[in-house]
Amino acid sequence: MKIPAIVWGLLSLLAISCTRERVRVNRLVENYARVTIPAPDLSGISDNGKEVLKLYRMAADEVDRIYWQQYFGNAESFLASLADPSEKLYAEINYGPWDRIDGKPFLPGFGPKPAGAGFYPADMTPEEYLSWNNADKSSPYTLIRRSADGSLRTVWYHDAFAQSIGRIEEYLTRAADVTIKESVRHYLLNMIEALKTDNYYESNKAWLEMNDSKMDLVIGPMEAVDDGLYGTKASYGAYVLLKNLRRTEILNALSARMPEYQKMLPGDPANHAFVPRAESDIFSCNVLYCSGYPNAGFKLIGINFPYDAKVQAELGSRTIIFDNIIREKFNRTVHPVGSALLEDVYQPHVDASAFYWLIAFREIAKGLGVKETVNGMGTVAEALGNEALVVEKAKSNVLGAWLCAQEAEAYSIPALFHKEDVLATFVTNTLRSTRFGAADPTGIANIVVYNYLLESKAIIWNASGRYSIDYDRTWQALETLGAEFLRMQAHGDIEAARAFITRYGVAGPESLSDKRLLENAGIPVDIRFN
Repeated sequence: MKIPAIVWGLLSLLAISCTRERVRVNRLVENYARVTIPAPDLSGISDNGKEVLKLYRMAADEVDRIYWQQYFGNAESFLASLADPSEKLYAEINYGPWDRIDGKPFLPGFGPKPAGAGFYPADMTPEEYLSWNNADKSSPYTLIRRSADGSLRTVWYHDAFAQSIGRIEEYLTRAADVTIKESVRHYLLNMIEALKTDNYYESNKAWLEMNDSKMDLVIGPMEAVDDGLYGTKASYGAYVLLKNLRRTEILNALSARMPEYQKMLPGDPANHAFVPRAESDIFSCNVLYCSGYPNAGFKLIGINFPYDAKVQAELGSRTIIFDNIIREKFNRTVHPVGSALLEDVYQPHVDASAFYWLIAFREIAKGLGVKETVNGMGTVAEALGNEALVVEKAKSNVLGAWLCAQEAEAYSIPALFHKEDVLATFVTNTLRSTRFGAADPTGIANIVVYNYLLESKAIIWNASGRYSIDYDRTWQALETLGAEFLRMQAHGDIEAARAFITRYGVAGPESLSDKRLLENAGIPVDIRFN
C-alpha cells in the first residue's frame, strides 16, 4: 500500500515537532546545574545518631509524597506516563508539568497552572469562597474540597494525608527511641503529636529548645508560596541538616542583637514596634537531604523558622543558613552572572563572603518588622492576602542587604569585605534572581526590587548590555524601599501593595535582554541535587 505524500509530510512535521520539543526540554533541564552533596563528615556522630539520620531521611521521603499531592496530584502515574528521560527529570525538578521559572506548562496536554495548586477545587469561584462561613477555611493546614452535594468543606492535613503521616510518625517514633539526646526525643514526640493534630505550637517550642544536637530535622507544613489564591495554605517540606558548630558560634553573636536591629530599621518606628525575642538563634548547617517544597525548583539558601507569627512573638525564631547550598549557588550562578552582566570595574566586588553574610542578614530580616498590623487589621498575612509573601520576601531581601551593608561599614562583621562588596553582590544576586520569573512570590519579589533599583538609577543598564552601580543611590534605594515595605505590612495596606507589585513586578526589556544573554552563555538559573 502506497502512503500518500501528504501523510508522509504530516508524519515528518510531527517527528520534527517532537524532536524540537525534546531539545527544548533538554535545555530547560540545563537551567539547573547538577550538584552532588558530598558524603557528610559524621565524625563525632554515634551509631545511634547515624540511625537517627537514616530515619530522618525516610521520614523526608514520605513528605515528598505529601507535597506531590498538595501541588499536583498522583506522582507515580504521572511520572510513569513520561517516556522521555528529560521530560521526566524536568517534571521531577518542578513537581509537575509547570515550569517554576515562568509558570507555564512544558508538557503538551496541560493547561495553565491552577493558582491554588491542589489546595482548592478547580471550579471554586472567589465569590463562593468569600461568602462561605467556615472558621477553618483559612487555616494553613486545611484543604478545601467539595462534598457529595457540591458544597465546600474543609479537610485537615492529618486526615487528607493520613497514610503518609502515619509512616512519618513511625519513623520519628523509632528515632525518638534511638536518640541519646533528651532534647531531640522531646522534639520528636511533640512533632508526632503535631502531625496528628495540625497543632504545631508545642513542637515549634520544642524545636527552638533543641539547641544541643549536631543534627536537625525541619519537617511539616512550611511556607504558603504555592497558594496563589489566598496565600494561606502551607506546603509540606523537610530538611535533614548537620550543624557547623564553629560557624554557628560566630553567627550566634548576632542573635542577641535582634532587638537592636529592629530599632535600626528605616522609616517610622511605629511600623516596626514588634520586639523580637533576644532568644532567637542562628545555626550554620549543611543540607544533607531535602524533600517536598524545599526541593521544588529553586533551592532555598536559608530559612527563618517557625513561620507562625504567634510563636515568633512569644518564643522567638531560629535562622538556619545552608552553607553548602550558598557555596554552590555563588560558584555556579552568582559569580558567573556578575562576570557576564557587570561592567569590569564592579566585578571584583562580587564577593563570596559578602554573599554569605547577605543571606545571613536576609534570614535575620525575616524575623524583623511586624507580625501583627498596628491598626487592628489582624496579622500581616491576613491583611495583605496573597500579596503578603511578595512583600515579605522583597522586604527581607532589601532590609537584609541594608543591615549587612551598614554592619560592614561599621566593621561589625568578622569577615574581610566592605560596604561596596555587599552592594555589588546584592545587585548581582538580584540580577540573577530575576531569572526566577514571575511564577511565584520569590520571582516576583526579585523583579520588583530590580525594577525599583533601575528606576531609581541605582543601577544603570548600558548599551554594552552591562550594568554600572551607583553605590550611594543603591544604599538610599534600599532604605526607602525597605521603609515602604515595613509601612505596607504595619498598616495592612493591601491596595498599596497591589499597586506597587503591579507597577514593578513585570520583567522589562533590560531584564529580558539579560535573560537571553545568560542563556546564550550557558549560565544556569539555579542548582538541583543529584
